[in-house]
Amino acid sequence: MTKKGVVWVNILLIEDNLSIIKGIKYNLEQNNYQVVAKTNISDSINYLNSNNKIDLIILDVTLPDGNGFNLYENNIKDLNIPTIILTAVDDEDNVVKGLELGVNEYITKPFSMKELLTRINRIMVRKNNNSTIKIKDITYNYDKMEVYKNNQKIELSSLELKILNLLFNNINKVVTRNLLLDKIWEWTGNDVDDHTITVYLKRIREKINTDIIITVKGIGYRIDNEK
Repeated sequence: MTKKGVVWVNILLIEDNLSIIKGIKYNLEQNNYQVVAKTNISDSINYLNSNNKIDLIILDVTLPDGNGFNLYENNIKDLNIPTIILTAVDDEDNVVKGLELGVNEYITKPFSMKELLTRINRIMVRKNNNSTIKIKDITYNYDKMEVYKNNQKIELSSLELKILNLLFNNINKVVTRNLLLDKIWEWTGNDVDDHTITVYLKRIREKINTDIIITVKGIGYRIDNEK
């Protein structure tokens, strides 16, 4: 959609709190985002199935006719639409579950509109970006699965590259240790434990020699885009 030559980003907001809907719609539409709001799972599924253009979804976990995670897993995930989950304050179980399902971001209530806009903007930058990303002096090429430091290629093992690729493909969100355990088992066919993850992350950090991998205590690891 365009307005006076401006391209709008289409956002589906799935939230049953009318005050939150009003606040989000007003603030996002002031920033060239077009917002369609649905207050329950049934209406959301109908909208998702109607071939409407959706660039991003904001999804509340608790809805009157079901669970937002189930909606994401059953009706959104395979559409590859970037999704931000809204969760209750300090609800760690919901945060971890959402990240393991593959949502792009999570925000705990209450939140500021500035925070929401920041999350949306960096998702859209990532979505529209080319095949490389640069963080500090590290450049990662998604297509080739290659990593460079100051334009010099860094040699990593196949498994180290897969771990780093997983982190870069989940930029700005936590990759849990449980997900890493599952992926390493999937990639190697070998049983692994927490110590194995620690060893591999230590090796990767030593080889890239730049502090871009953040440890989220008790949960996992993430790489943040500084932009």
